[in-house]
Amino acid sequence: MMRRMSPREMRRMMKKLGLALEELSDVEEVLIVRGSEVIKIPEPTVSVMKVSGQTIFQIIGEPIITKKEEKIEIPEEDIQLVAAQAGVTLEEARKALIQSEGDLAKAILMLTSMKK
Repeated sequence: MMRRMSPREMRRMMKKLGLALEELSDVEEVLIVRGSEVIKIPEPTVSVMKVSGQTIFQIIGEPIITKKEEKIEIPEEDIQLVAAQAGVTLEEARKALIQSEGDLAKAILMLTSMKK
């Protein structure tokens, strides 16, 4: 069984190994973006450790996981083209283009296949 190390002994040992640990103050939130997933950690405790030229961040807190919202810019002429080709309203064409991530052919195909 290992004996517990006091914070002072721990600091001495870390210094001997060339480790520097520092706590960041006033951190409001940490965001980690993974593909379409966003991990948000509000009001975390963040420590920074320097080891052999590398920086390691330790983040402690309760994560909130959400999907990243991507705003797709749909040109007005694309909306008009899809509406004309599929015989639908501009709003229906806009929704289909957003759903198809701006792919004109896919949007037209979706709208025309729904009519049948």
